[in-house]
Amino acid sequence: MKLKHNLYRQLLMVALLMFMTIYISVAIVIPKTLVPIYEKNIYSYLKNPLDVVRNDFNAGKIESSIAYIDVSDENTYYSSNLKEIIDLDIEQILSKINDNSGKFTYHKKTYYYNTKKEASGYKVAITDDSYIREMKTDLFKTLFPVLVVTLLIILLIVAWWSQSIADKILKLKEKVDNLDNDKYTEKYNFKVDDELKVLSNAIDDMKLTLQKAEEYKNQMYQNISHDFKTPLTVIKSYIEAIEDGVEDEQNGLKIIKQEISKLEIKVHSLLYLNKLTYIKDMDNYKSGSINIVDVLESSVKKFKITRPDIKWQVNIMDKKTTFKGSSDMWEAIIDNILSNFIRYAEKEIKITVKNYKITLYNDGPKIDESILNDIFTPYKKGIKGQFGLGLSIVQKTLFILGYEVTAKNERKGTSFIIK
Repeated sequence: MKLKHNLYRQLLMVALLMFMTIYISVAIVIPKTLVPIYEKNIYSYLKNPLDVVRNDFNAGKIESSIAYIDVSDENTYYSSNLKEIIDLDIEQILSKINDNSGKFTYHKKTYYYNTKKEASGYKVAITDDSYIREMKTDLFKTLFPVLVVTLLIILLIVAWWSQSIADKILKLKEKVDNLDNDKYTEKYNFKVDDELKVLSNAIDDMKLTLQKAEEYKNQMYQNISHDFKTPLTVIKSYIEAIEDGVEDEQNGLKIIKQEISKLEIKVHSLLYLNKLTYIKDMDNYKSGSINIVDVLESSVKKFKITRPDIKWQVNIMDKKTTFKGSSDMWEAIIDNILSNFIRYAEKEIKITVKNYKITLYNDGPKIDESILNDIFTPYKKGIKGQFGLGLSIVQKTLFILGYEVTAKNERKGTSFIIK
């Protein structure tokens, strides 16, 4: 079972680890690092007295941390404090001295010496490691109170800071928990412009997006219901009229078939739009390619029958007419745009392929600037109050294939640009 630690406790643990790191550095690493410097001072400390000390130093008691040995051809003299510094015979001490200066270990203590050669022999100054141990102790005693005070300050700062962070995170959790609550209002003030405030703003943006999505969904459901209700109401009315003998059966069935055809188109459009939502991540729809000229000519041929009064132009001004996708997908794109065009075009519909871009133009009324950016939203009210799924299908299909479509008002009429 994993242990749970709140953020406050985790930050305090981090502060303690910081303190332990500093403590180890100051109490262990730094003293060891300073040992060579201390030893250099000891060798200088031992060398200077050898220039002035005389061989009669054993005449009286010496109060010093340094002991002296004078070795000549005739006799060996040593200071009275030698035994206090090191409990070894004079011969054993001399046997450990191999150089002008150096150190040796005896009974877990380190001893330092320095020598000076003379005509009749040499002199030796020797001391133990008391100086180094005292320096380490003094350093620790000096730094330990500073470390304790530093730790307390760090703990206070971290405690205050971690509590502040924890409060912010709890407020963020509260905001997330109330994403679907329209009555919730945030009262916490993020004074510091940090990452948590950025996250708070992102949550606010998410809430607005979800609210808009919910509004859009409700509006779409309402519009779909209205769009389906109208042909169903007409069909029901004509069936009742035929049954009551008010309407001629042949004429009534003709109207019913027309309304069923409209309803069928709406159902197919809705199913296709839903299908696009599920295939948008499937690469096999993007890997194919088609000659766009064939699709354009086929679509224009179909719609010419509906609007023979319009001048239709297809201008291919680019050798590269291959576009990604399948024939079915491009047929849905072009057909939905042209079915929109034939409702509004007055005299001309023109399609141009140039610079790997398709421009579809009609000379009908301009699109209101207030709805120009939303023209591809499903069931968003468009020109003359019309709404439907066609242009949304266009945009979603192109998005899957890696293209984009924009609507643009021209001096006269409108253009849809695919690139």
